[in-house]
Amino acid sequence: MSHVKVADGIYSVGVLNPSLRVFDIVMSTAYGTTYNSYLVKGSEKTAIIEASHIDYFEYYLENIKEVADIMDIDYVIMNHNEPDHSGSIGKLISLNPNIEVIATPAGAMYLKNILNHDSPKIRVVKEGDSIDLGGGKVLKFISAPFLHWPDTMFTWLEQDGVLFSCDFLGAHYCEPQMKDTLCDKIDKYEDAFLGYYNAIFGPFKPYVLDGLEKIKDLDIKYACTSHGPILSKGCKLEENIEKYKLWSTKIKNEKASIPIFYCSAYGNTQKLAKAIAEGIKKVLPSADIETFDIIENDMGLLGEKLNNSDAFLIGSPTLNKDAVPPVWQLLAHIDAINIHKKKAAIFGSCGWSGESFKNLNGRLSNLKVDVFESPFKITLVASEKDLLDAFEYGKSFGEYFLA
Repeated sequence: MSHVKVADGIYSVGVLNPSLRVFDIVMSTAYGTTYNSYLVKGSEKTAIIEASHIDYFEYYLENIKEVADIMDIDYVIMNHNEPDHSGSIGKLISLNPNIEVIATPAGAMYLKNILNHDSPKIRVVKEGDSIDLGGGKVLKFISAPFLHWPDTMFTWLEQDGVLFSCDFLGAHYCEPQMKDTLCDKIDKYEDAFLGYYNAIFGPFKPYVLDGLEKIKDLDIKYACTSHGPILSKGCKLEENIEKYKLWSTKIKNEKASIPIFYCSAYGNTQKLAKAIAEGIKKVLPSADIETFDIIENDMGLLGEKLNNSDAFLIGSPTLNKDAVPPVWQLLAHIDAINIHKKKAAIFGSCGWSGESFKNLNGRLSNLKVDVFESPFKITLVASEKDLLDAFEYGKSFGEYFLA
């Protein structure tokens, strides 16, 4: 991709990666991604906002050279400092040692370890600070922590109505012309936009609302994101802002939601799940108590059920001195940021050992989940007494939930 003009003196100079299918190990990128970077030319100074992935530096450098001499770049402004944003800074500095890197206090700390450079020029900026490039192009910095790292900020160019929004409002989505007005397959973009929000910003919903509050009075014509197309006023910009607001506003469950997730090799842990559910219903008759066989359901939907629950229970047999793999897969979907103090319980049938209970308890306790009493466990086949005890355990958990 060559450069794309955004407005007078503002250019997108980033790099396309249409073939990427996994980002940061865990994120599916069915539509590829982009490593966006923007160059802003004032009458006196020139700034680059974020630097592209180091693996594509040669392409990136060619895009920059189309609109500016590398020796004319005065600043590299880092809204965020993950390697996909900061990877090329070291090489830019090696070509032009006079470049000054602009970052938040947290960003400056991370950069020293990312660059491993003897003497990078780093200027720390805070909320409301600005840099004047001349000709009316004043870059103002807006602190936006945890969107999605502690170091994040937005950069606002009021003269042109351009918000450089970092990962905020972005998407892992790649098309040759990276503007929303030119997207060829809008349904696929919208799918990527939702998937990106869920993976990147879902755990930080209160901070998303804070970020929206900070930009609500800005007359934004373009949101230049770090990944995906530039968003335009009158096209996807307003719609996507409203989606972020909707998705981030917590909706209280009309009735208590307490899902019970389990795996069961021979049906015994399943029987416990049913008995425990009946016990909880005895105490909480209006609550939404559902049981889910983990291997029979979509893992993403189960993760959503867990994260949106008011409390939850996990049941597993023991295999090779541990909980079975599907249970760990489910727990990998936990919103570790917001799970603190949610009430939970552990149960299951085991053979001659039973290490799964200790291991699950340790995982949930490390996440600061409020784990109920001792796990409820039986050996091998559930007897009538075991099922009655499981029912009573469910009642006790229901009372604990109300406490």
